[in-house]
Amino acid sequence: MNPIQPNKLMLSKWTAVQVVAKQKHFLVSKVYMPELQEGQVVINAQVEFVELEAVYTKAKRKIAWRELADTTLWKQGWL
Repeated sequence: MNPIQPNKLMLSKWTAVQVVAKQKHFLVSKVYMPELQEGQVVINAQVEFVELEAVYTKAKRKIAWRELADTTLWKQGWL
């Protein structure tokens, strides 16, 4: 598997290893960055979570972006 680059997660395609309710193919529809307190400046902000949208049902779920690296749960691309 190719290494996951957090800055290129938006609109990336993923396949769930375990299909539930016909939800197998997903797109990253939103990337969550850490919230900043007033006056804070972050130069190299890290991604915390991603929102996955099921292609078939449009259902959304929020997961930690590093879960995508677990090959027992996710495969990169649409397979």
